Amino acid sequence: MARVAVVLKIYPEDVTIDLGEIVEKIKETLPPDYKLEMWDLEPVAFGIKVLRVLITMPENIEGGTEPLEHIISNIAGVSQVEVILVSRAPD
Repeated sequence: MARVAVVLKIYPEDVTIDLGEIVEKIKETLPPDYKLEMWDLEPVAFGIKVLRVLITMPENIEGGTEPLEHIISNIAGVSQVEVILVSRAPD
């Protein structure tokens, strides 16, 4: 089965939120067939940073990236989730 690579920008509720903790919560919360491949921090302005993550998921998920966005937006400390890129993952 083919997989899809999704790049998300995750905005914290506050500048004091530990983005490393959000990464750990994402790992704990994702269904078994989803995988957090990599993540990094992107500086925005005035010390504010957002989290960029690359997650691979099965291609045949009904609703596309909406279930993934919903899972992550319900994590404590997450203000907003923005899909940056969706592409078929290399085999």
